[in-house]
Amino acid sequence: MSHIENELYSQPECWDRAAELALNHGALLPQPGERVAVVGCGTSLFMAQAAAALREDAGHGETHAHAASEFPAGRHYDRVVALTRSGATTEVLRLLAGLRGRVRTTVITTDAATPVASAADDVLALDFADERSVVQTRFPTSALTLLRTHFGLHSQDVVDDAHDALAEPLPPWLVDCTQFTFLGRGWTVGLAGEAAHKMRESQLPWTGAHPALEYRHGPISASTRGTVTWMLGEAPAGLADEVHATGGMWVAGGLDPLAELVRTQRLAVAVAVAGGRNPDRPRHLARSVILARV
Repeated sequence: MSHIENELYSQPECWDRAAELALNHGALLPQPGERVAVVGCGTSLFMAQAAAALREDAGHGETHAHAASEFPAGRHYDRVVALTRSGATTEVLRLLAGLRGRVRTTVITTDAATPVASAADDVLALDFADERSVVQTRFPTSALTLLRTHFGLHSQDVVDDAHDALAEPLPPWLVDCTQFTFLGRGWTVGLAGEAAHKMRESQLPWTGAHPALEYRHGPISASTRGTVTWMLGEAPAGLADEVHATGGMWVAGGLDPLAELVRTQRLAVAVAVAGGRNPDRPRHLARSVILARV
C-alpha cells in the first residue's frame, strides 16, 4: 500500500484528534468579531477558501482567503491564519515576516520545529496528521476540521460519514472516465477546487472545478459521454437532469462534503494506479516549494 493510501485511510482518527485540539487551544484561533484572512498555497489555499466561507456563514466575522503570494498589501486584518503542512513554504514565510509586529498571526502546520513556527505569533502543530506522501490528504482535512470545530460546525456525524467514504467501494466505471468536473456551493467551492487539484496531481488529462450555479454558464458544454460531474454538497435543483441530458454522468455527493472529499482522494489514487503511476510522487512536484527568489 502506498503512503497516500495509509494516510487517507487514517483521516477519521485524525479528525477526532483535530477536534480535541481545537477545543483545548481555541484561544490561539480567530475570535468572534475579528477581521480575519486565511492564507495558504496549493491544497492549503483551497482549505483556506473553505474555512473563510465557513467562518463567515457561522457569523464569526468577516473572513477572506488569499494565496500567500497574492496577499493584498495595505488591507487591514486583526489576524492572519496560515495553513502550511511543511512549515517551510517560501511564500508563507515571506508573508509572515512582512506581517510581523503589525498583525497577529496563527500558523497551523505539522511540526512546531519548522521555520514557520518562529515567524508566527501562535502555532498549532498537527503532528499526528503529517504525511510522507508528496500529495496531501489528511493534513488539509484535519486542519479544516480543527477550524470547523472552532466555529462550532463539526460533529460526530462528519466522522461517521468519513468512515463510510472509506468503506464503500467506488463505482468501477469512474476510473475509466476521461474528464471530471467538481462542483460546490458556499464553503464547498473550496472543496471542489481541492478535489480537482487531487485529480490533476494524479495526472488526469482534464479536470476542473466551479461553483455549482456557474456550471450552466459555459462549463456544461464540455459534458458528454464519458465525462463526470461530481457535486460536493447539495446540488441546485435540476442540474443533475441537465448533466444527464448531455450524456454525461452525475455523482451526487450524499455524504458530508468533507467526507465526500475523501471519496475523491480515493479516486485520484485509483486513477494514478490504473495509469501505472506512483500516487505518492506526481511528476514535477515536491513536498514543499522553496524558492531561491520570487
